[in-house]
Amino acid sequence: MVKAAYLKTSGVQTSGYLTGHLLVAMPTMADPRFHHTVIYVCAHSSEGAMGLIVNKPLNDLRFTDILSQLKIVPRSNNCSQINVHRGGPVEVQRGFVLHTSDYQKTGTVVVNEDIALSATTEILKDIAEGYGPHRNLMALGYSGWGPNQLDEEIKNNAWLCVPADAGLLFSDGYDHKWDMALSRLGIAAHRLSTQVGHA
Repeated sequence: MVKAAYLKTSGVQTSGYLTGHLLVAMPTMADPRFHHTVIYVCAHSSEGAMGLIVNKPLNDLRFTDILSQLKIVPRSNNCSQINVHRGGPVEVQRGFVLHTSDYQKTGTVVVNEDIALSATTEILKDIAEGYGPHRNLMALGYSGWGPNQLDEEIKNNAWLCVPADAGLLFSDGYDHKWDMALSRLGIAAHRLSTQVGHA
């Protein structure tokens, strides 16, 4: 697994890899931690890949709970509606906020012209005050791959790749995101389970 530290904070990611795309777990996914997951790829290069699961909110933790732990007083009414997601199995105590690129501060990683990633207390305070990004998704932990690991998993039919958009990414329909992502490829989930092909 790679550390998230290799994410660059100096400008837009421009690699020819899958940065800014969604990974959709195939029904045959062997790792139960990624069963029916949809992952937004924040970075993908020759050094590896890093992404956040965007369709697995935690049932026992809310954004307001995290604010309380950090002694941040929420002043925005929207705070109670923000879910915290299980971003992946790596560094599960570390928080990340995936958000629209209208919000950029020191330490923000710009993924592309629409999406950015922040991992600072400052963004939590701004969201609590009502000055945060237009749309956001908070996650604890991340999903990471070493050099060429993700590429091999895709070749072995573990994942399908889907272009991402803010509508799907920040949708509250968590139970349907997996099906919605597949539908972007014209694939019906009930048929996929009986098919074997290459991504």
